[in-house]
Amino acid sequence: MTQPIIIAIDGYSSCGKSTIAKALAKRLNYVFVDTGAMYRAVSLYILRNKIDWQNSSDQEMESILDKITITFQSNSETQNSDALLNGENIEEEIRGKEVSEVVSQISQIRAIRKRMVSLQQKAGLKKGLVMDGRDIGTKVFPNAELKLFMTADPKIRAQRRFNELSSKGKESSIEEIEENLKIRDYNDTHREEHPLKKALDAIELDNSYLDQKEQLNWVIRLLSEKNFS
Repeated sequence: MTQPIIIAIDGYSSCGKSTIAKALAKRLNYVFVDTGAMYRAVSLYILRNKIDWQNSSDQEMESILDKITITFQSNSETQNSDALLNGENIEEEIRGKEVSEVVSQISQIRAIRKRMVSLQQKAGLKKGLVMDGRDIGTKVFPNAELKLFMTADPKIRAQRRFNELSSKGKESSIEEIEENLKIRDYNDTHREEHPLKKALDAIELDNSYLDQKEQLNWVIRLLSEKNFS
């Protein structure tokens, strides 16, 4: 790479955004920030503390957020970064069904999005960053040098999610996963605060029939074509 840039990756659930973002960050020696894990961490805190998030005011939610610290820690076994909530490793718990069922709704809350976006923008001050989420190219980094929008066939996304859960010994049916993805897609694209949408200058990547290596090579070629490498 010449000068470090910001790479913003948006897209639907279970499209492999984090997977390609991690691989890209490793290849470029960039920082990777998993924004989904941040919202999942907040959701877990809310569930654990039985907070009535649907009826909480912005002021009440801001007070709750003041009690939350989200950090990331390198995992030598997985070679990835694990999410920590107030110092506790919650990486496995935030990927579970309970959190997955509410995270798209909780992440719509204005006070939460405002706080998370502020933290995310601070992470990109020095550039050299790959960040994935739902509103990275449209809200968090509207001036990112490279924006990608990832999509895939819903059936394929559901199968990928099913395989992921099965590999971790977690039971769930394809039908349940398809319904969950449908609800999350609707919530993500229809929320009032920063809905999921393709930025005008984003480049679409449909990875329905691409494996991880092919996706990474596709992005690397794109960087070369745009003289970012």
